[in-house]
Amino acid sequence: MIALVCGWLLDFLFGDPERLPHPVVYIGRWIAFWEKRLNRGSHRTLKGTLLAVGTIVFSFAVIYAIMHFLPSYLNIALSIILIFFCLAGHTLRHEVKMTFDAVEGSIEEGRTQVARIVGRDTGGLSAQEIRQAALETLAENLSDGVIAPLFWLALLGVPGMFTYKVINTFDSMIGYRSERYRQFGCWAAHIDDIANYIPARITALLILLGARIYLLLLNLCGGVSKGKSARFHIAGWRENISFLLRYGPAHSSPNSGWPEAALAAVLNCQFGGTHNYFGQAVEKPHIGDNPRPLTTADCRISLATALTGEIIAIILTAGFLLVCSW
Repeated sequence: MIALVCGWLLDFLFGDPERLPHPVVYIGRWIAFWEKRLNRGSHRTLKGTLLAVGTIVFSFAVIYAIMHFLPSYLNIALSIILIFFCLAGHTLRHEVKMTFDAVEGSIEEGRTQVARIVGRDTGGLSAQEIRQAALETLAENLSDGVIAPLFWLALLGVPGMFTYKVINTFDSMIGYRSERYRQFGCWAAHIDDIANYIPARITALLILLGARIYLLLLNLCGGVSKGKSARFHIAGWRENISFLLRYGPAHSSPNSGWPEAALAAVLNCQFGGTHNYFGQAVEKPHIGDNPRPLTTADCRISLATALTGEIIAIILTAGFLLVCSW
């Protein structure tokens, strides 16, 4: 539990360190190295599957062995470092805020900034589409970058948390349905879907709960009465759950739709539509039924909601680990 709190505080204060070697960077280089050599000729599905499964199993075994044989004080130190590297809440919130700030300057600045956090083609996005892409990414990556790592930390310890990052890195690099990756990355994508199935749905509930707590704090501080959150209103739990059950499964991904639907419910907006990936148009079902313009106020509400949900997740995970230690 001590390692979790310290690792999260480091991420909360500093985010991903740009000048320090990051394990995910080296995992990405490993994947890119073998993808160039194996993603050709016949049996691409088999080769991609063996690469993904082999790397995942090897990663868990190595981290588990290292932590098993380290003295307790070094074990705690390594745990803090790996938890710090595996959480991405600070960087996610920062990049989303930077996107909204950039698009206020110009469309081109917004397109350049949002390209840092989305996989879709950004060259032709409008200001509305840039803001929409940023908020969709915030919801989806709250699951991928915070809640899912904490979930696997609670289940399988630090080795499980690190291994999840390996799984997620595989999916973000080769888990596409494009011509190049459709065969080679199909099982990397399937494994990521399995690893995120429960965390994505937990994330949706945490977004709804986080929004309620944030709204309560605003009311206590007089924020709503002062007009600081003009469109911030939340329906009842029954309406929200109905909204999730309607729109969560509508997404082409089995998981991404759930946190996106939760944030769309909080903001009373609409996500989805046609996006371009690698030059190909991909039609995604709409999530929500209010295609209103998104504003900086929506960004502020979304960031506060995500942070509140993240803090709730940290408290729950720490409590779970404390109970387990007893």
